[in-house]
Amino acid sequence: MHLPKINIPKKYIKIGAWVLGCFLVICITVGAIAYNKREALLKTMMAKAIAKADKDFNLNIKIGTAGFSGLSTVHMTNITIVPKDRDTLTTINDLTVGVKLFPLIVGNVKLSEVTLNTGKINIVFKDSLSNLDFILKRKKKDSTEKKSKVDLGDLAHNLLNQFLYKIPDNMEVKNLMLTVNDNDTAHLKFLTTTATIDDGDLTSTILVNDKDATWHINGKLKPGKKQLDVMLFADKSPVQLQYLNDKLHAKFSFDTVRTEMKNADYSGDAFKIEGSWSVKNLLINHPKIASNDIVVPDAKIDADMLIGENYLALDSSSTILLKNATIHPYLKYTLSPNKIYELKVRAPEQDAQELFNSFPHGLFESLEGLKVSGKLKYDLDFYLDSALPDSVKFYSGLTPTNFKILKLGKTNLQKINKDFIYTPYERGKPMRDIMIGPSNPNYTPLSQVSSNFKNAILTSEDPSFFTHKGFVQESIRKSFAVNFKEKRFVRGGSTISMQLVKNIFLSRQKTLARKAEEILIVWLIENNHLITKNRMLEVYFNIIEMGQNVYGIGEATRHYFGKRPSDLNIGEGIFLANIVPRPKIALYKFRGDGGLKDYMYPYFKYIGNIMAKRGLTPPDTSGYGFYNVHLREGLRQYLLPDTTTIDTNAFDSDDPLPAIETHDASKNLFDRLFGGEAKKDSVSKPNITVDTVKKTRKQLREEKRELRRKEKALEEELEKQKKEN
Repeated sequence: MHLPKINIPKKYIKIGAWVLGCFLVICITVGAIAYNKREALLKTMMAKAIAKADKDFNLNIKIGTAGFSGLSTVHMTNITIVPKDRDTLTTINDLTVGVKLFPLIVGNVKLSEVTLNTGKINIVFKDSLSNLDFILKRKKKDSTEKKSKVDLGDLAHNLLNQFLYKIPDNMEVKNLMLTVNDNDTAHLKFLTTTATIDDGDLTSTILVNDKDATWHINGKLKPGKKQLDVMLFADKSPVQLQYLNDKLHAKFSFDTVRTEMKNADYSGDAFKIEGSWSVKNLLINHPKIASNDIVVPDAKIDADMLIGENYLALDSSSTILLKNATIHPYLKYTLSPNKIYELKVRAPEQDAQELFNSFPHGLFESLEGLKVSGKLKYDLDFYLDSALPDSVKFYSGLTPTNFKILKLGKTNLQKINKDFIYTPYERGKPMRDIMIGPSNPNYTPLSQVSSNFKNAILTSEDPSFFTHKGFVQESIRKSFAVNFKEKRFVRGGSTISMQLVKNIFLSRQKTLARKAEEILIVWLIENNHLITKNRMLEVYFNIIEMGQNVYGIGEATRHYFGKRPSDLNIGEGIFLANIVPRPKIALYKFRGDGGLKDYMYPYFKYIGNIMAKRGLTPPDTSGYGFYNVHLREGLRQYLLPDTTTIDTNAFDSDDPLPAIETHDASKNLFDRLFGGEAKKDSVSKPNITVDTVKKTRKQLREEKRELRRKEKALEEELEKQKKEN
């Protein structure tokens, strides 16, 4: 098949040739003029840039000399950048910058060449001031100007492109010093002796703190394809960040850290960045994380980041690898119209021993040497809308398949099945050794504990103790809601099982590692039936703190009432359950005549009514034994006058407390515990520093709200238990 021949008239060909010729002539003319005037144009553009930096950012920029050293290459000397009223930020002796012409035509500045010889970047922090704060202090635009809605995906796309455009095809840096001075308490020096990019290959040598260490940042850069692969490592030793130790009292080091960007492009309405991060022999030590070194031998995350119009997310296609363990995380933070926090973790069913072996070294010290068989699967779901915190969603479940414990680890998790010695701690110091067994006269078997106390403490502390497996999901969910609304930690979700594990098997240090270890040990004990529920409750009753140097129900009943645990009436049982959360303020709840202060009455009705509804005590309209609670006379002499007001919030801190001394040093332990009367002249009352400032109306309202919240929570738990039964 032949296409028809098109005949174009010659006059149109001539017109086209003339137009093209004129266009070429104009381009050549404009180019020639621009080339001849380029020095003047450069000075004009630099003057505008310097003026804009001064106007928008209060930056004083000075350049000694500047001129073209090639068709598109600018050479500058003696550059200084000084923020107004701040320390000098940057000085550069010699700098050559080249740009690509074609991207410049469409307004993109793409670097082709950078050569820097001798420079210094000096970052200074002084209290709340810094020579970097100009970044946040750009002068505000006219308030009448309408604010345009920012699409986070577009913003991320533009910022990433600008970053990639600034990576030159070729680079040579020599003797560039970076210093950080943080309030004269932490100092850092990084001297880049050499750093080069040659056809995408990055190599560098960095001297840290005057040759304390030598670091290297090497890798492959392909900014045009939006691909990066960079590794940081040190010569003959791990990379150590002394700055964190000086500033945060933390030890942090690693052998190598590697980051890779594989692709970055739009996926639907979101901007997607595909990459990975990996680390070898990561070591962390911080008192809030753990009391010892935590070492991660080998960790990697293949991450798919999604940035949408109003959210940031780590997609569920991401994978965390810890040795042979595989975890799929999902994180999403929505900024508007309400802040929403989402977290999902999926650990597919995998070999249990491999999973335990993948835990960072030092994280679970008490479980070192643990041998198991079978498989485990883990799922976590969390969703919190800041506008509806009460509707927070929470689920956490570790699902076993043919799971068995073959050998216990460093700590014998079954030790409490026999007699053992318990050592309570106060502010990190051991108080005394207590034998939990019949050889201790204060030890009380569960069968000899009054049901009035047992039912009261289960009602107030852990209503579903005998039915749950160590955790109450609903209680933890409500704790998230309450703590979020209060913007501080005011409610925990600990069960009796968790309290027992914390006190018996773990150190008293409040660290994230200890909390994680507590959760895992509770799961192992409860799901493998290592200890019966009755034995757990019995031990709990015998170690629980119930006053200043008073531990266990046996000591407590004799200390406060001169009774045996089996003889407690309903009022005494409710009182002892009430003091468990804050045992050190127990005596402040009594009047001088030994009766309870009136503010305790609503609590007795509240707990008593719940117990009555559950059939644990007969209904009572007179306060469920409130008026029958009387402190033994031997302790009344140590009570403060009824008119004294004391700030009991001080008892929640780790500072020394105003104590009421109730133990006579001249008596033996047996006499003290059984309430023998002291001679009036043998012990004098100590000087007690009290806070005589009365509670504000706001504090009283907060206490009432907290009481109503607890009432509602326990009523809901009661209804739930009824449905389950």
